[in-house]
Amino acid sequence: MKMTVKEILAAVHGTLLQGDEDTVVTKISTDSRKMEAGSLFLPWRGERFDGHDFIASAMENGAAGCMTAVVPATLCAGKFYIKVEDTRVALKELAAAYRSRFDIPFVQITGSTGKTTAKEMIAIVLSQKYNTLKTIGNFNGDLGTPMILMDLNEQHEAAVIETGMDNFGQIRWLGEAVRPHYAVIINIGVAHMEYLGSREGILRAKSEIFEKLDTDGIAVLNGDDELLNTVEIPQKILRCGMSEHCNVRIADVVDRGVCGMSCTIRTEKNAYAVEIPAPGIHMCYAAAYAAAIAEQMGLGAEEIVRGIAAYVPAGDRMRVERLAGERVMLNDSYNANPQSMAGAVKILANAGEMTKIAMLGDMKELGGAEQEGHEEIGRLVAELGIDHLFCVGTLCRDYMAPAAKKAGCKDVRWYESKEDAWEELLDVYVPGSVLLLKASHFSGRFDQVADRLREHTF
Repeated sequence: MKMTVKEILAAVHGTLLQGDEDTVVTKISTDSRKMEAGSLFLPWRGERFDGHDFIASAMENGAAGCMTAVVPATLCAGKFYIKVEDTRVALKELAAAYRSRFDIPFVQITGSTGKTTAKEMIAIVLSQKYNTLKTIGNFNGDLGTPMILMDLNEQHEAAVIETGMDNFGQIRWLGEAVRPHYAVIINIGVAHMEYLGSREGILRAKSEIFEKLDTDGIAVLNGDDELLNTVEIPQKILRCGMSEHCNVRIADVVDRGVCGMSCTIRTEKNAYAVEIPAPGIHMCYAAAYAAAIAEQMGLGAEEIVRGIAAYVPAGDRMRVERLAGERVMLNDSYNANPQSMAGAVKILANAGEMTKIAMLGDMKELGGAEQEGHEEIGRLVAELGIDHLFCVGTLCRDYMAPAAKKAGCKDVRWYESKEDAWEELLDVYVPGSVLLLKASHFSGRFDQVADRLREHTF
């Protein structure tokens, strides 16, 4: 980024307490320890901290100045201070103003599960032709999304922005900064039902994405999602799926187990035979969203097919890892809800003749769907013939494990923590086995199990 203090003041409706309006800002940071020349420190308020307590430290560490909702007792000489009502609001306003400088296609993505997978797929395909900015990691909220937009520069020719939510108004809030030309909704599941009340409530919250969609923009939706099929907007809709009414059809699906998927994606203009180097039917949908958008943006068939084949999963999202002794680890440990966990268990079940182990943890923020969601997974594990089920957490103890046992799963074990499961897990994770790791991130932290297994000497 490159903005003067004067431009920042206009964007955030701030008051200059001290400093030179001609000072140029080249970076924004919320970490007072990581300042450099040209940095603006943004004090962020969380549940257990207030970044305003670290303004002086940021200045000492090299910040050029800061935005602040609190007038500091002492103003450091040579630094600028911009007073705002709320640093959260100010950051969004600044990002919106900065984004306005770029006349490039913006893709905004939301959904209950699979957002990051779709974001990575769309971005890798568009990058075959365009220099594409994409959301990094889980920077998809009130802080992360504006910060990603501030990374735009004159070399970028497209942007793919993932936006998450846990309540009404959040997608609207983020959309005011992103202002997409392509609005993508992956699905409507039960994640965050604790706050949104019902799947219909989740649909309303996700549909806020259309409020800032360009008047000539395009909505790209999962055409096999019953609730998304009720969406009607003035803009063009591309529905991606296997149903006959979809104008982007997924056909000729071949499931190669842990080796990936292949399918044909048929649009109104062309047909793309694609190879996807990651397992799961959801990957075919991600490829369809990417092909649909890429075609609209002028990419050719070769670029689309090549981009889909180049897909690499982000972080701990259904990453197929091969360990010693022909052991396979399906590392899908980043997060979980019933929809994504069911998909992961189905991938595990399709691993051929290997011994199949599912290590599953509690799924959070399900509200009234908490019991049903865990019981559903327990029954599915049994129905698909998973050899060993390792359950971790109280919700798994109360609902998933009993449901799995009742449905006929032969080996169901429960542990209070992942550490308690370690020794018995090693006993069954023999050569020729495949292990699935999945749980809600902050309750399970099964990524730590994956790290430990990589380092283990079998």
